[in-house]
Amino acid sequence: MLSTGALRAHLLAARLAGPVATSREDSLRSYRLFAARDPRVMLGLDPERAWDERELLGLMADRCGVSSDPGQVTGTDVIDPERTLSALDAFAERLRVAAAHGAPVLLGTGHPDRLLGFYAGLADALSAAGCLVLTPAQGRCIDITTRFGVRTCNLDYVRGVALVREPGVRCAGREPGAHTHSPLPVRVALEGLAESGGPLPGLVVGDHGWVCGAGQLGIEAIGLAATDDPALFVGEAEGRVSVAVPLDDTARPSYYLPLTRYVLNRACLSQ
Repeated sequence: MLSTGALRAHLLAARLAGPVATSREDSLRSYRLFAARDPRVMLGLDPERAWDERELLGLMADRCGVSSDPGQVTGTDVIDPERTLSALDAFAERLRVAAAHGAPVLLGTGHPDRLLGFYAGLADALSAAGCLVLTPAQGRCIDITTRFGVRTCNLDYVRGVALVREPGVRCAGREPGAHTHSPLPVRVALEGLAESGGPLPGLVVGDHGWVCGAGQLGIEAIGLAATDDPALFVGEAEGRVSVAVPLDDTARPSYYLPLTRYVLNRACLSQ
């Protein structure tokens, strides 16, 4: 069992919280783009109202613990570990409820090189608890707009976790996958479920477009988000996202495994 104090210490030592790798410049740039409704940072969310840069900064200060001073424009961003711990507890509670009801779940990540192990541990535990871990539309092609133009990727699953692969990748069923912010993968997965007549997920777990894309369609979604991903926190504030956990999402994969243990213990899903 990993105590709250031990996890807090790990969050700070691994720089998952406290001073993180995301620069203040990158975060502020994301807030400007979000205020302008740039699709690159909306992650599939269509906010109910307009959010200006100052409101976004205030929201991120409240949800993540970043500085609320608009005059601070350089340096590294900071995540309050207490906010991370509180959000992880809420995240675990949503998993507990899903498991208690045997709800179908869909897990997906836009950070497979970093977060696949975290989600795979959750998928294993949820499956053992009797939840159907959904893997729809495997192999389906998805045209995703990137800074390099439109790339056709394929939807794949590793240990029950959805990800996308770029053309030419031959290690189907294995790591790594491609980094993406797009909501198209979750839309394609949900379309595949509808076409097959299979059950829709009672809960979507993930990050980036997986969370915002599902939440925008009215499906309960929870996930992890860095300080330059305001969409998840706006979605949470507007009631589209159930839980957004403030956390650096670019650390070594092994640094997230203690979070898996903590969350599963809190959700009463430890094996």
